[in-house]
Amino acid sequence: MTRQDTQPLHAAPPSREARRDARTTAHLPPWWWLLPALLLVLLIRYGAAIAGGWYAFTDWNGLSATATFTGLSNVRAVLADHDARSAMLTTLKFAACFVVLTNIVGLALAVLLDRHLKTRFLLRTVFFAPVVMSQLATAFIWRFLFDYSGPLNGVFDLLGLPGLKRTWLADPTWSFWAVVVVLVWQFSGLAMVILLAGLQGIPQEVEEAAVIDGASSWQRFWGVTLPLLTPALTVSVQLSVISGLGIFDQVLALTGGGPLGATETLATQVYKQTFVYGRYGYGTTLALLLAVLIAAAAILQQLVQRRAERNA
Repeated sequence: MTRQDTQPLHAAPPSREARRDARTTAHLPPWWWLLPALLLVLLIRYGAAIAGGWYAFTDWNGLSATATFTGLSNVRAVLADHDARSAMLTTLKFAACFVVLTNIVGLALAVLLDRHLKTRFLLRTVFFAPVVMSQLATAFIWRFLFDYSGPLNGVFDLLGLPGLKRTWLADPTWSFWAVVVVLVWQFSGLAMVILLAGLQGIPQEVEEAAVIDGASSWQRFWGVTLPLLTPALTVSVQLSVISGLGIFDQVLALTGGGPLGATETLATQVYKQTFVYGRYGYGTTLALLLAVLIAAAAILQQLVQRRAERNA
């Protein structure tokens, strides 16, 4: 047998270029490592919005490889379209009813739960539960409840009041209010949480001073509680306006925009024009109009709030 001597292998020392690269990466700021992921998120989140803004000024149908720039022709078509104007008016009506009723119901629930009730924690959970439920799924449940052969009309039959039975979702007037009821039921819990936090932030000494001065419960509410609740109420109203202008799931599940366009909103028009009729450029123009409407409402609220703060 022959004997072979083995020598341990040593790694080659790093080259000058490798040492220089290591020193360079070691001195990079921490945010540098987040940059690729940040760019990807920005591309996914805002790239589609920018592309949609471009397609609003083209005649793209969503399928063709090319799109012809048409300038403001889509904007003029939207402004001249009776269905688009009707959808905008209906959107504003929905938003107005939704903002007012949601905050009234939310405020009433917040005042109720601000008391030392034994079941207040359970009631908070119950009232807030619709907020975290799937909007589309719960809308389909409400559609079953509002059906002519559904539980709501069944209750009227049991009470001997068949005259109160309605085709709730097939009547232009009742269908509008049916959607409003679903919206208020689903979002009043969010307003309740915001306003309840505002109520619990009011100093107890202020309330006690008003009691000592002989103010009634109603006077304390209007003269003390409500003015101090303004910041929380402003936040709740702002969120309600944004949600009210962009309602889509509830309308699509309950009525599909009908009957006779009575519940057609800008959001449902965007869906139909883009994905049903294949008018992608026209649909993105409607979406752009909706975004401008929401932005204008938010800016107007901020201006009103700042003026109120300066005058306070």
